[in-house]
Amino acid sequence: MATGKSSALDHAFGKAAPFALTIAEEAMLLDPETFDLAQRVDSMLAGASADLAENVGPELMQSSIGVATATCATASDLAAELSRVRAGLAAVAHERDLRLGTAGTHPFSLFESQRITTRDRYRSLVEQLQYIARRELVFGLHIHVAVSTPDTAIHVARGLAIELAPLLALSASSPFWRGEVTGLASSRRMVVAALPRSGPMPRFADYAEYAEVVGQLERTGCITDTSQIWWDIRPNPPLGSVEIRICDAVTSADDAVAIAAYCQAAVKALAEQVEAGREIPRHHRVLTNENLWLAARHGLEAPVMDLATGRRNRVPIAQLIRRSLKDLAGHAKELGSERELEGISAILAGGNGADRQLRVFNTNRDIVEVAREIADGTEAAAGTAAGR
Repeated sequence: MATGKSSALDHAFGKAAPFALTIAEEAMLLDPETFDLAQRVDSMLAGASADLAENVGPELMQSSIGVATATCATASDLAAELSRVRAGLAAVAHERDLRLGTAGTHPFSLFESQRITTRDRYRSLVEQLQYIARRELVFGLHIHVAVSTPDTAIHVARGLAIELAPLLALSASSPFWRGEVTGLASSRRMVVAALPRSGPMPRFADYAEYAEVVGQLERTGCITDTSQIWWDIRPNPPLGSVEIRICDAVTSADDAVAIAAYCQAAVKALAEQVEAGREIPRHHRVLTNENLWLAARHGLEAPVMDLATGRRNRVPIAQLIRRSLKDLAGHAKELGSERELEGISAILAGGNGADRQLRVFNTNRDIVEVAREIADGTEAAAGTAAGR
């Protein structure tokens, strides 16, 4: 393999507080009458106040806006920060006669109707990926958990492979695509899977091997930097974090924080295993991918393989999540995130976003009502939806 400097060697691992949290989510801009997507991101960015400007940015489509919290030491801080950002963004949206929504897909909008954001980065992306990029009308939730060293990031990311299916099942909120009930809890998963350099992270012996591979991709012009590697979980060198990207965007801010608390506790558990020199269990990619497919198809009702025990029969994924909650309880206590982690039990009891969307749709068979419900749920923290 060719030699040379890789951008992955410029990293921030160890600079943030241990296991600090950041959330990044892709939100929809909605017309308040039709609840179709609205191509108004430039108007939203222009209207963001100084205290909100650092938290928002453009995305590939003009009907989407990127939202990011500040880095937070605790899950409770993250809850307050996400509420602040969503409330501020919802207020800007209402000033511009728009609504805000977060879910894995829009229930009925068509990607053919969307305009690409007028930035060189996105034009270049469309030139490279063509139809795959134009079809990418999906919305994700990305959770960053800070870790102390680059090698820890690699080993933790690899160890989290067994959590991909549970995290997708908890967050799944895209049962619709192009106005159709797909029969999938996460239709977004199938769209994202078409991207190059996507799916589960390959195995690397250490961070040096990862950086070498990144360097080769960069030197040959395949990618410009690590942001164009779209694995389900990846090291994020600029933020010094393990970035969990598998999740659909979720409508409820409480659900987003609960899932972040789950990720934080899981990362802490694995990081401590690495630091203690204990081997992290490995599972064949074929098996973790199969569980991931079952989670995308069935959501919280998925019958999955219990890879941790190797038992013969498949088990409900909710059962595995409840077991993980018990295993992670001590870590959550040390992190001060016990209350936020309880939100996972609430998701298991009340259903994920896909379940809620389908309940709304099945009441009146009205897909616009589903989009309205997404907007109301997203804006709930701002207290604006009820006054609309």
